[in-house]
Amino acid sequence: MNLDISLLPWQQGVLNKLRLNGGVKGDSDKRDRFAVVAAGRRTGKSHLAAVSLLLSALDDGPGKTVYVAPTAPMARDILWPTLFDMGGDLITNSNVNNLDITLVNGGKIALRGSDRPDTLRGLSIKHLVLDEAAFVKEGLYETVLRPALSDRLGSALFIGTPAGRNWFYDLFKAAIEGDLVDHSAWHFTSYDNPTIPSEEIDHAKSTLPAFAFHQEYMASFDAMESQFFDRKDFKVVDEIPKVHGDYYVACDLAGFKGNGPRRDKTRDQSAIAIVFVTDEGDWYVEKMIYGQWGLNETANNIFKAVEQYKPISVGIEKGISQQAIMQPLDDIMRRTHRVFRINELTHGNQNKEARILFALQGKAEHGKLFLKEGDWIEPLMDEVVQFPSRLVNDDMIDALSYIDQLAKTSYAGDIVTDTWEPMDTVAGF
Repeated sequence: MNLDISLLPWQQGVLNKLRLNGGVKGDSDKRDRFAVVAAGRRTGKSHLAAVSLLLSALDDGPGKTVYVAPTAPMARDILWPTLFDMGGDLITNSNVNNLDITLVNGGKIALRGSDRPDTLRGLSIKHLVLDEAAFVKEGLYETVLRPALSDRLGSALFIGTPAGRNWFYDLFKAAIEGDLVDHSAWHFTSYDNPTIPSEEIDHAKSTLPAFAFHQEYMASFDAMESQFFDRKDFKVVDEIPKVHGDYYVACDLAGFKGNGPRRDKTRDQSAIAIVFVTDEGDWYVEKMIYGQWGLNETANNIFKAVEQYKPISVGIEKGISQQAIMQPLDDIMRRTHRVFRINELTHGNQNKEARILFALQGKAEHGKLFLKEGDWIEPLMDEVVQFPSRLVNDDMIDALSYIDQLAKTSYAGDIVTDTWEPMDTVAGF
């Protein structure tokens, strides 16, 4: 039983790398059990999904082949016609109400919607396709679908067009950086489908908003660019000038990394801003320290920053995390005989967006905000140029904005006044 199909080069590359129907990986096997594909619109995602489903179901091994879309109607509209066009005589039975297909060898393909997770429980899956993964509710794969792959050591193909930075972004990033074993990651744009004239894509680029084009056609995970900050307003300098001023350290803590199974689950990070503020009110960001840390590691990072830069003021955002960090910080101070005061930073009855804009927007626009060269700049600018967005972290920019509560520049020295003397010493004027 063979499929008479053709594949685009990118589709063939993904399929060749995927260890379809999983199983134990041999020593010489370079294929991966899981494939994560971020691809632009009309790239050929559904075609690849259908091919992998048919090939999986034609294998006589036990287990079910399952396709999951965000909703059952989407699963029907996206893939049902494609499977019939492609499968042809290989399909012996089907039920459009249940969205089940049976092939000539008895292999079964089930199409389901993630909006009804109970219909996915109890399955023994040998191959899973999770389509439009960015629109599938976070947690469904981990709690329902991943366990269904375990008894058959089944394979999975995650595929879709990005929709900002959600769980699909986390999965793609972890796979492409090699943090996940037996996973491969791929990125394709609409230009990778030669059946679509490039002139058509160029026309879309010229008529659509940049954000929409980059997400839908270029498969970009970036959120919409900021309406409030411009990258060019943040000047990068090699060194901080030798002028009068003082260092300040502000901390935005995002909870602490534990030892449990959810230790890396949150995308929030703690951030420490180290800023030199001149007597004229210019801000020179020396460094941003950021990451997911445990309680003691966070305390050590704060203490090291204070020890190195000798700030005249240190602040930590008020809250549960600030209360938790005080004990390990006090312990370090007692051991090292190096004591410094911690200021509680507050929201000041402003929401986060207003507070960040009040602290940073004017300084950036008027050329009073500078960044010292370092590998932390790109992560910071990633937050800046997409602020505000629920799809992108704002921990670093939030910590930076808190410097405004610590550093209050006096401009009284710039005011020139005449010395007043009374004309009549008796009358007093």
